[in-house]
Amino acid sequence: MSTFIQPAVIAIVAPSGYAADPVAYAHAVVRLREQGHTVHDTTRDADKHQRFGATDAARLAQLHAAARDPTVQIVMALRGGYGLSRLLPAIDFDLLANSGKCFVGHSDFTALQMGLLAHGSATSFAGPMMCDDFSRADPSGFTHTHFWQCLSQPSVCIDAKASGNPDVDAEGLLWGGNLSMLVHLIGTPWMPKIAGGILFLEDINEHPYRVERMLLQLLHAGVLGAQKAVLLGDFSGYKLTDYDNGYNFEAMLHFMRSQLSVPIVQGLQFGHVRDKLTLPVGARATLVSDDQGFRLTASGYKALRDCA
Repeated sequence: MSTFIQPAVIAIVAPSGYAADPVAYAHAVVRLREQGHTVHDTTRDADKHQRFGATDAARLAQLHAAARDPTVQIVMALRGGYGLSRLLPAIDFDLLANSGKCFVGHSDFTALQMGLLAHGSATSFAGPMMCDDFSRADPSGFTHTHFWQCLSQPSVCIDAKASGNPDVDAEGLLWGGNLSMLVHLIGTPWMPKIAGGILFLEDINEHPYRVERMLLQLLHAGVLGAQKAVLLGDFSGYKLTDYDNGYNFEAMLHFMRSQLSVPIVQGLQFGHVRDKLTLPVGARATLVSDDQGFRLTASGYKALRDCA
């Protein structure tokens, strides 16, 4: 399934939740090792604490130990959920940023990725996590192939078919992640101050009115208006009711486009979905869009061969 020829050294950390299915997770670790990768599993099911992968101190220690290990190339999150917010004040972001590792994850992991950008503009990767991208019974060949392709070269090009988008020709820093986490970080030291960027967003189980409310908060905080473009990934898992009376995601998007001079492009295959892209957070990017689709290119990021 992997297209990466050379084996990688992967450290798995649990800065947020624990594996809901420890048997499936164990099988995922075995599969990675069978593919030739060296896996340092810093997590233990016995260490789980409440809804977290371990105590706050233990989860923090996992992150720092993985960053200090000179053999590790990839630091991958076990899963998202919640937990990184507790760790932010104690994370040594200088250690992580200077470690030379490829930090990979999404969802709750967005908090760590934004902290890295805010502290020295260190790049990371918004991409798959062990649960459930690697542990599911039917792992996505698309997700795995794109993950190894993105990490194995210093540039990536994504072509997508999507109708109804505006004409865009933008260039800027590629950044973003989970919408709820970004809104959560507004006004904190871990929210990067980025102007002229290409901001990508995704979320799960958030009704369109809640998505709108969060987008408006980013707008009123001066974040959205400072960007060259906003790129929407997957927003699924919500349920509409009769009370919505025609208000759906498209109605919300139409309203937000009327409020924002910055173009909003939808159709990015990223988020809480089985088939997901891997995106280099903090890379230089260009976005070219028309009514038929868009092309997103990113380059200049540290590839796996450059990692410690």
